[in-house]
Amino acid sequence: MTWNEFWAMVGNWFIDAGKNIVAWGANTGIKVIIALVVMFISFKIINFVARKIERAGDKKDKEKGKVHVKTDKTIMKTLAYILKLTLKIVVTICLIGYLGIDTSGLTALIASFGVCIGLAVNGALSNLAGGVLIILTRPFRVDDYIEAQGYAGTVADIHITNTKLITPDNKVIYVPNGPLANGNIVNYSEKDTRRVDFSFSISYSDDHEKAIAILKEICENHELVLQDPAPFIRMGEHGASSINITTRVWVKSADYWTVHFDILEKVKTEFDKNGIEIPFDQLDVHIKND
Repeated sequence: MTWNEFWAMVGNWFIDAGKNIVAWGANTGIKVIIALVVMFISFKIINFVARKIERAGDKKDKEKGKVHVKTDKTIMKTLAYILKLTLKIVVTICLIGYLGIDTSGLTALIASFGVCIGLAVNGALSNLAGGVLIILTRPFRVDDYIEAQGYAGTVADIHITNTKLITPDNKVIYVPNGPLANGNIVNYSEKDTRRVDFSFSISYSDDHEKAIAILKEICENHELVLQDPAPFIRMGEHGASSINITTRVWVKSADYWTVHFDILEKVKTEFDKNGIEIPFDQLDVHIKND
């Protein structure tokens, strides 16, 4: 082989290689452009669907003119976010495979990453599951007054991982949803009415029938006390140093504390006017001289 033939062969090889590279680049470039266009359109559609799902939780109640159930808004936002993230990941993996890149390693990496995250945020996942359970079962709603996990307050918001309470002295408490969903919950607002219980003590030397009559008059005349069911007033106990009169009245839940304090104050005033003694603990000390 002469030098001329050698250089001719090398030149032909470079020409063929260049043609192959140009053809491959053109083909790959078209695929990249198609993939980018598909990704752009797909992400737009996914974002549009996610916004629709979020707005589904904001539908107004035609009768009340307000958000129908605020917990629905919470779960719809969460579902929209999860759906959006999942679909975008799926679209991205599919387009990478379309470009001819092996996605098996990427899939395994994502799976491993998911396992690591799951182990790292085990407690957070428990709160997440608790939040979903609370939203689905609805043991309480926004604006309910509840007692749970050693705290009591008005539910200000129900998040997916915690519940926000406002205490009567205006403290903000975030209770994790995991323990909250698995613990005891006392809901003071679920029912429209509540019973206020009292136990009034009088001296053994006082007229208990007169005391009962006074209590009955106070309960019947209070405008916030419901007369159906009727107030219950009976002698409840012969105590060590007093007769205890059990008094129970029904009120609307919103009027509970108003009635509680009103009746306590009124009973003290009326007992004093009628000479009825409210006994209190006394200690008699006897000094013995030897």
